[in-house]
Amino acid sequence: MDTILVIDDDDQLRKSFCKLLKEEKYAVISAASGEAGIEIVKQNALDLVILDMRLPGINGMETFKQIKKIDSKLPVIIVTAYGTTQIAIEATKMGAYDYVLKPFDVPEMLNLIELAIEAGYFMRSPVEVDAVPEKQSGDAIIGQSKLMQNVYKSIGRVSQTDATVLILGESGTGKELVARAVYQHGIRSDKAFLIINCVAIPENLLESELFGYEKGAFTGASQRHIGKIEQANSGTVFLDEIGDMPLNIQAKILRLLQEKSIERLGGEETIPVDVRIIAATNKNLEQAIKEEKFREDLYFRLKVVTIELPPLRERREDINNLISYYMAKFSTELKIDNPSIQKEALTRLNHYDWPGNIRELSNLIQKVMIFNRGAPISKADLEQVINKKEKIKFTEEIELNIIQEWVRQVLSNPSETYSFDDFIDTLSSIVVAEALKITNGNRSQAAKLLSMSRPTLHSKIDKYNIKLKTEISK
Repeated sequence: MDTILVIDDDDQLRKSFCKLLKEEKYAVISAASGEAGIEIVKQNALDLVILDMRLPGINGMETFKQIKKIDSKLPVIIVTAYGTTQIAIEATKMGAYDYVLKPFDVPEMLNLIELAIEAGYFMRSPVEVDAVPEKQSGDAIIGQSKLMQNVYKSIGRVSQTDATVLILGESGTGKELVARAVYQHGIRSDKAFLIINCVAIPENLLESELFGYEKGAFTGASQRHIGKIEQANSGTVFLDEIGDMPLNIQAKILRLLQEKSIERLGGEETIPVDVRIIAATNKNLEQAIKEEKFREDLYFRLKVVTIELPPLRERREDINNLISYYMAKFSTELKIDNPSIQKEALTRLNHYDWPGNIRELSNLIQKVMIFNRGAPISKADLEQVINKKEKIKFTEEIELNIIQEWVRQVLSNPSETYSFDDFIDTLSSIVVAEALKITNGNRSQAAKLLSMSRPTLHSKIDKYNIKLKTEISK
């Protein structure tokens, strides 16, 4: 269970906010002053601090500085009134995860909290490289094959430099883990590490998320906002799925790499920044350059060092170790003692082509273990999951016909005003609700079943107003 410290001298606000967080299944500690909060940080393992800027005694800024001295990787969200926005901006430049104006929107705040906790986890949780599956409970890169040994050598060589790194590989091959390993073994490991998914953030928001904006830059820009690149100054930024980045933003990333400076949206000030860039994509960038979808000059700036991750089908000798690792990992999460798998099931997994690579393997093992509840995994168990996946894609015409008929009826009814997005939202809400039912409301497990981040799942639960009788956060 993630533990959050709330530091605010407003008793009523602090108590009501703590109650809200407890309902979301967080462990919550509170403090009414900066001095008390600092002592709590010293004595407890925390995942996030939510800090008010206006405090009696030691003010919010000084409290923030003291927290960062104690634990530089502990994420801090600043809560501030409009009058102290400038102080919050300064704290963000010094490493605060983000700042929020009072009164805040609750769903947006909850989503920000999950993103901040996730960012803190990525900074503080080591990724073991060339790991032994049976001894790993945390995140690890598993594989003894020659192809993976080359990956480990590349991580070791590039980690002690400041070189830009481009990680290439199919979806699900573990690019994010490699990026984290490069960061954690690198010379900036004591500084910030921020992940920007270039696909997950809408195009119209990506530029402001990366570079920030000035007051009045666009409608709704009521005050200056610091972007993630400026926030990560002296640290590392991981640009995931950079192959999908719009061309106009590619030009700004190129300038960052060439001149080590940025400009906020709506601003004219050139801001020097010192960040290490790690980028990743599953796209063929050379083909994208030919199609004029990716800048050639940016491509050569990014590939100072290139790490190519092999698909799982090309390193089948690693499959058994990966199975052992994920069975051990999920047995802890699901509280299953001594999980086992039959020989025939192992053979089936070793002969499967794994189009979704390691992510698909992890997802499959988790699904089978959820439904088996401790029984040995058999070939029949695997076939049920694999065949069901294939049937959903190709053969279950009855269910597909039902969906098609529903779409026809809606489109043919002049009184209905369903847009394309309405159809997608309806189907998405059903998928999310079913994933939560299967996992008895466990959001972490549901997110893994859907191959999405927990914050993304949380935002969809809020968007579709999905309610469950049993609500389990972890």
